[in-house]
This record gives sequence, C-alpha cells and structure tokens, in this order.
Amino acid sequence: MEPDGERTDDESRTWSLGTRIAFRFCVVYFGLFCLTFAQITFAFAGVLAGLLPDGAVIWQQVALQPVTGWFGRTVLGVDAVLTPGSGSGDQAAIWVYVACLLTVAVLATVAWSVLDRQRGRYPRLAAWFTVFLRLCLGGQMMFYGFAKLIPTQMPSPPLAALIEPFGNLSPMAVLWLQVGTSHPYEMALGAVEVLAGALLFVPKTATLGALVSLAGTGQIFLLNMTYDVPVKILSFHLVLMSALLLAPNARRLVDAVVLGRGVGQERRAAPFDSPRRNRLAGVVQVVLGVWVLIGCVTLGLQTWREFGDGRAKPELYGIWQVAEFSVDGTPRPPLLTDDIRWQRVVFDHPGVLTYQLMNGDLVDVAADTTGGVLAVPDGGSFTVDRAGDDLRLVGRWKDEPTTVVLERRPLEDFTLRNRGFHWVQEAPFFG
Repeated sequence: MEPDGERTDDESRTWSLGTRIAFRFCVVYFGLFCLTFAQITFAFAGVLAGLLPDGAVIWQQVALQPVTGWFGRTVLGVDAVLTPGSGSGDQAAIWVYVACLLTVAVLATVAWSVLDRQRGRYPRLAAWFTVFLRLCLGGQMMFYGFAKLIPTQMPSPPLAALIEPFGNLSPMAVLWLQVGTSHPYEMALGAVEVLAGALLFVPKTATLGALVSLAGTGQIFLLNMTYDVPVKILSFHLVLMSALLLAPNARRLVDAVVLGRGVGQERRAAPFDSPRRNRLAGVVQVVLGVWVLIGCVTLGLQTWREFGDGRAKPELYGIWQVAEFSVDGTPRPPLLTDDIRWQRVVFDHPGVLTYQLMNGDLVDVAADTTGGVLAVPDGGSFTVDRAGDDLRLVGRWKDEPTTVVLERRPLEDFTLRNRGFHWVQEAPFFG
C-alpha cells in the first residue's frame, strides 16, 4: 500500500471522458441525496437524537416541499404533497423529490463538464467523496442494523395478529410477522448490518464493509420489492452507494474472488497530502462511528422500552373470548351476521382496545382502563369486574345498555406461541 499522502498511479492517470462525466454526476446527485433524504443525516445526531423534535428525521424534505411541489406540478404534472410521519418512504412526493434531484444533477453535470472540461481527473475530490459516501452508508447500516439487533423494527407479533385471518394480511405484514416471530434470526440480520456499518467507518476495512453492505442492502431491497415494503427508494440508493464504493476495486475483486489471481495491497487515495493529517482523519472517522453506534443503541433501547417487547403491558393484557354479549338485557347469540356483537377483545398496548366483530374484522379504539372503568371515547364505558381469567363488563356501548362476559384465552393455546424449538422431529410440522 502506498504511504498516506503519496501520489499513486491512479491519481496521475487521466480519466476517460465517460468516467469524468459519471463521477461529476455521482458527486452532485448522491451528495444532494445524502444531505436531504430523511434519516441519512439524522443518524449522526447520536445520543442527541432523542432530544430532537419528532419531525427532525424528515425536516429536509419538508423544507424542500415548496420546491419539489412546484417541480411536480410544473414539470411532471403531478400535485404530490408530502405526508410526514406516514411511515412510507415511497410517497408520490418523494418520487417527485428524486426526479427533481435527478434533473438538478443532470443540469449541474452538464454545466460542470463544460466549465471544467480541461481537467483530466479529480483524485482529491474522489477521496473526499468516498469518505462522505461511506460514512453516510455506514450510518444507515448502523441505524437499521440496531433496529434489528435490538429487535424493534420487527417486534414480536402483536396479540391481534394471532386471531387475524392469514388471508387478510398484506405481504408486508407477513414479512414483519415472520421476522418478528424469531428474535434470534432478526438479531442475526441486524448484526450483519451493524458489522457492515462499523467496517465502513474504519478506512482500512472500508472495502470489506462495502462488500458486506452490498450483500445486506441487496437482500433488503429484494424484500422491499417482493413484499411491497415502502422503503424501496432508500434501499435502492443504499445498494447503489455500496456498489459505488466497490467500483474502484471492481477489477481487483474479480481477479481475487472470481479468477483466483493474486492481487497486491489496495491503493487508496487519501484526502490530505500529509500522512499525519490522514491518520488524524482516520481517527476522527472511527470516533464518529462510535458516536453513531452509541446513538443507535440509545435510540434502540428507548424504542424497545416504549414500543417493543420491553414496554409496559396493560393490566388486562391478553386475548379475551366473549362468552356472553347482551344488549338491553337481551342475549345476542354468536351469529356471523351480527354486526354488533363482539367475538373477542384484545388488550395489548396501553391505551388501546381491539375488539373483533363476528365477521372477523378487528377494530382498534382508544381506551382507558384506570379506576376500574373501561372508557372508550365515542363508544361508551363499562365498569370492570375481574376475577382471575374471567371478566365482566357492564355499561353502555353505542348508547345501548350492554353487558359482556369474557374469558381470557391462554396464549399458549396458539401454536405460534407453544411450538418451541426441536432438535429432533420425525416430520415437518405445519400446525
């Protein structure tokens, strides 16, 4: 490997016209994308992320909405409005934003290529752009990796999922439930992403980190495409960023991995001429990686306690089977055509009640169970009389006197909960 700061053969060689144009485009496009797309910069807030307002993760795109909105209406003929907090990274407004960035990048590349047509190479800018790109990619790999390593992205299947007909589930819900059913599997996926992110923050292991990232982001993009997960735009860009980082070493990788040829040590262009400054820059990158790591762990643990399996469970936690349902003193038999009677009631998250109608539909409503009273805004209220696994609700529902008698169903009755792990089994078990 060349000493840091020494000019390599690659740095003195004139780039082809196509390489120069492609490089200029990538610098402009990915520079703008990484600086303005949602959580890419948010990952670098570290432990301060929890102190930022809720909209901090997407403030850049909100700020750009007047520009991208005008672009959509004027150029594309699309009136797309961004909806912050929707959870979707594939909104029409975000596709318009990407189209806007592509247009700006093309125009900027043309102008740059005309104004700077005499320059034959950009070794120093390439070195800085590489650092920028791998830090942004590394931050995202850690951000998403810790969301799985501390299993919060795909939490354990909610209780309502145990009684939801499989045919009612979306492909994304199936994916979330499948991964969330096995925390060890989810954590293994997260560990790969965290490893990739950590390697990317260390200059000497960046190529290995990009390889692991390409494998990880490739799988993520495939899942997003095949299960219709609305993070297709970001995941595709993470794949491209991984590939871009590997591009300078593509020939060496083919020689070593595919053709089995020997290759020398990697020659890496340095951001500075001074070896001392380059070593210091490497230390700064590692420290930044530790900062991001601590922030992701902190955010992950906070999310685990608030929304994951570490959250507080309501006093009536469980799935309750309706044994009797009376309205105005008249019992209502469990007929599938009854659109008033409940079939089951689920208490899973504090402040939320889910009741299942006789046709199988699940309805979530806000609920307060304090003080021995079950209060449902816009629905009614009941006094709560509980004796172990038996529950009696007496009050009013939809302006009618209603009495509901329920029995809690043991969660171990569900195969998904009781199957466990078996080293020895004589035949596949599908339930």
